[in-house]
Amino acid sequence: MNLSISGRRLDVTPAIREYVTNKLARVLRHFDHVIDTQVMLSVEPLRHKAEITMHLSGKDIHCEAVDENLYAAIDLLIDKLDRQVIKHKDKLQNHANESVKRHSAAESAPQP
Repeated sequence: MNLSISGRRLDVTPAIREYVTNKLARVLRHFDHVIDTQVMLSVEPLRHKAEITMHLSGKDIHCEAVDENLYAAIDLLIDKLDRQVIKHKDKLQNHANESVKRHSAAESAPQP
């Protein structure tokens, strides 16, 4: 996985980079087919914004979160991303099993 962390009007310190990396590890436990991840952190007066775009096989996920504290914004961002990744994973797994269920149900249905 390629990880790119950048900042607008913000220097990305090693502490911030490590915090984001540790939080992303939680998401990667659920789904490991991540191709590329881009994190954008920005600071505006009294507002910290964190955005992420994650390229998965078959889908791109984009989330953003805003808070007064940068670390809180990152936490909110990771929570949103985690929910979306789990939802995507469930859709992939359910879709794969669904065709087998429909196929077997169609065979067992009586023909007129």
